Amino acid sequence: MKTFSEKLQELRRREGLSQEQLADQLGVTRQSVSKWESGAASPELSKLIALSDLFGISIDYLVKDHLEEPERPAEAPPPSMVKLEEQVEEISRFFRSWTWESQAKLFGLPLVSVCFCFYPHMLRCRRTARGIIAIGNIAVGVVALGAFSVGVFSLGALSVGALALGALAFGLAALGPVAIGLLAFGPVAVGLWYAGGVAALGGKIAVGVAALGETAIGYDAAGHHILLWGDGLAQAEVEAFLLEHHPNLWKPLLKLLALFGANIK
Repeated sequence: MKTFSEKLQELRRREGLSQEQLADQLGVTRQSVSKWESGAASPELSKLIALSDLFGISIDYLVKDHLEEPERPAEAPPPSMVKLEEQVEEISRFFRSWTWESQAKLFGLPLVSVCFCFYPHMLRCRRTARGIIAIGNIAVGVVALGAFSVGVFSLGALSVGALALGALAFGLAALGPVAIGLLAFGPVAVGLWYAGGVAALGGKIAVGVAALGETAIGYDAAGHHILLWGDGLAQAEVEAFLLEHHPNLWKPLLKLLALFGANIK
């Protein structure tokens, strides 16, 4: 007697289909087909009907272990062909995605998690690297590096974190071409408190070519307290102006904003 999983694997191979090709024809994921063939899961009725139509066999034959296929008996492929197909599928899986996790764990998470989906599969990749250090197309971790990254420290095209660096960065401290956060630096910087950039919008302090904030320093500036760049500003001059209106400003941040203000253009 053959189980459903054995019958499905035999029918698929007879038709010369890979798991991914069968999945595409049925509108499911390759993982679903893999689970059906391993016996870990069973398809719903609509997928059984689709399999019946695709392979030209009855649903009874698929679901009843004791039934043998009457329509078109065929010999199983030789072991060499089966082994070759498995090798091809393994190589194909590698070029679709690559994952690795360290055995060492911390707080129940892998110390390092890596997960990449490669072109053209990256656009429909649902896999996420999750670990203390996470690296991948989508990365979530304490330290996250990826096209889309979320972490305490994150680096990516779209980056979210306490310290975020990316093309589009959101964070308590954000740095990037477009940066949004409590403290933001970049060509376009929006800071709830402090911002520095070509175009800077800051709740408390904004420093930039165009600056808007309670205290604004720039070539063009608008706010309650304004220091225009004019023909140039010395760093000491910017520091004195900031301390006049924000005497309790954290010294490293004072130095950073003053340096930025002295080198706007």
